[in-house]
Amino acid sequence: MKALPQSILFCCDHNAVRSPMAEGITKKLYGFETYVQSVGVMNDLEIDGFAIAVCKEIGVEMDRHQSRSFDEMEETGEALSGFDLIVALSPASQRRALDLTRFYHLTVEYWPIMDPTGLGETREQKLNAYRQTRDQLVEQLKRKWGG
Repeated sequence: MKALPQSILFCCDHNAVRSPMAEGITKKLYGFETYVQSVGVMNDLEIDGFAIAVCKEIGVEMDRHQSRSFDEMEETGEALSGFDLIVALSPASQRRALDLTRFYHLTVEYWPIMDPTGLGETREQKLNAYRQTRDQLVEQLKRKWGG
């Protein structure tokens, strides 16, 4: 098990499902031991209601999450170079993170976490898909940093 980095940036395609879930779960598991943020390649979606619902089941509140992109993060003065670790949760976000960090000594990891959007026909089937994603994130975080 590795030591928890001082700062982690989670990224995915839209910053609406996987990366905000990872951000919220990390904060729940590790509190203020590390600075945690999340972004997307694009910011064209609001936080997903199913993601909010399944995280609430484990005590993670995400109602106030504001989706943002890599570009918007930089525009508000937060630099990628300020993070110790970038965790990409989608192939597109991995490519974008590697492209943006090619001049920095930053670690970019790829975690193949399932994208639950578009899975399931009924509300319960959709929730189950999102629960699988949530549980994959919890498992990966605990495997990496304990808790």
